[in-house]
Amino acid sequence: MRITPRKARLLVATSLAAVLGLASPAWAVPSSTTVTASPQSAEVNTAVQLAATVDCPADPTGGLGVTFFDGGDLLDTVPVDANGQAGYTATFTTTGAHTITAAYNGNADCDASNNTTTVQVTAAPTPPTPTPGMCFLACGGLIGFSMGDVTNNINSHNYTFNSLGQRHQR
Repeated sequence: MRITPRKARLLVATSLAAVLGLASPAWAVPSSTTVTASPQSAEVNTAVQLAATVDCPADPTGGLGVTFFDGGDLLDTVPVDANGQAGYTATFTTTGAHTITAAYNGNADCDASNNTTTVQVTAAPTPPTPTPGMCFLACGGLIGFSMGDVTNNINSHNYTFNSLGQRHQR
């Protein structure tokens, strides 16, 4: 039997139709993602634990995992473990409300999904301004005080200071 170009095209088209008709496509199932932040309120430069949970009837591992965003800024992409968990530790350097998005990127079995939460970041309290004064430290020794000028005996050495913290020379 002689195969003409027309018969060859027909044979290829028929073979392709048979393969496509017999091969069932792999359809991914819907997933859902939940993100939490602990604590939800923090001071600047304090570590905040971000946790994403991916719920999918199929296996959510593999693929690109979960990408964490602070607003439009990408923080990191981390893999999803066998329990559907992905975590990231964030430290915020600016005050205000930070909208955190955990975007599960999906895989061959699970569709992509995402969720958001908000972390409120406040300024760290300003330490009080120290008042003028004296601070004595004697490691392993005793410090004795008396009224008026301060005379101290530290490890058998006498030191006398006036009320301005100036040492008297003797």
